Amino acid sequence: MRKFLPDIRTITRLALLLALTLAIQAFRLPTVVTGPLVNFMLILTTILTGTIGGVFVGFITPWIALLAGILAAPLAPAVPFIMAGNAVYCLIFGLLKKTKTGMWLAVLPASVVKFCVIGGSASYLLELPAPLTQVLLFPQLINALIGGAAAAAVGFYLARILKTASVQ
Repeated sequence: MRKFLPDIRTITRLALLLALTLAIQAFRLPTVVTGPLVNFMLILTTILTGTIGGVFVGFITPWIALLAGILAAPLAPAVPFIMAGNAVYCLIFGLLKKTKTGMWLAVLPASVVKFCVIGGSASYLLELPAPLTQVLLFPQLINALIGGAAAAAVGFYLARILKTASVQ
């Protein structure tokens, strides 16, 4: 049972990475900058703290963005789907990063499934105006690919420097 409990380093890293992710959102930069950076932080958190850490940050960030007014109020119905998209993004990446395909290729299916969850909900489940639906479609895929690829590169070396057991 003890092996399932995170150690103090992991908890500290998770808190720091969550704070950095929220700070990135708080800058209120254009979506073309913020989107890849948040996805970068989701994958980096998954690499450095484990899949559960990435999923945790992925659950928190959409709610904070909504509560802080960073995410437009008309997108509030999409928050649970954004959370689900973030969760599968981190989950799939976390599962595939340890396979022979490695971190680089793990980003692709993780990004595509995230896009399908968020884009599918925006297209078929939510009744949003067309401009808001467009925000939840292909930009999500591009942001996930760019942020994930950058995080895979940085995370690989950072994890080695930190001697993290998460990356093998």
